[in-house]
Amino acid sequence: MSEQPTRVGTYEVMYLISQAEAADLATVIEHIDSLYERAGAESLALAKWDERRLAYEIDKQKRGVYLLGYFRCPTNALQGFERDCNLSEHLLRVMVTKADHMTDEEISSRNGREELAVEAKLRAERAAERDRAGAGGSVSLGAPVREQAPAEEAPAPDEGDAPAEVAEQPAEAAAETPAE
Repeated sequence: MSEQPTRVGTYEVMYLISQAEAADLATVIEHIDSLYERAGAESLALAKWDERRLAYEIDKQKRGVYLLGYFRCPTNALQGFERDCNLSEHLLRVMVTKADHMTDEEISSRNGREELAVEAKLRAERAAERDRAGAGGSVSLGAPVREQAPAEEAPAPDEGDAPAEVAEQPAEAAAETPAE
């Protein structure tokens, strides 16, 4: 009895990730690559498809980022790949379909890994700026808080100057006070 050759199929996969995960897009891409590796799959293309409001909340998320990927995988490993994707904490939803109807040229023309790398870098820089500014993760309710400049020390009034009430008024108010 001879051993049957392993059949390999070409698949299209749509990943949905949350906005919070998209802030660290490089980690999500590494995670997706590890899922391919675990399944013995070959990644052919991966690109950002869209970023939009979801039709309904998924895990309390109202917005999501869609990534579109193409890969080749042994058909007997596909079920394990889908299971790993569904168990992943980085991915909200995953949909895998056959892509045998597409040529290798069509698939390679949809590869946007370079653009994803640039976007991942920009998102990481933006997140770092928010963290430095102190806006990372904090929620402000009500009117925005304005930063106040430190008050300059006013020189002590001389005895011959204006009364103390006028000296304590801001410069604009003191300028509007009529001369007596």
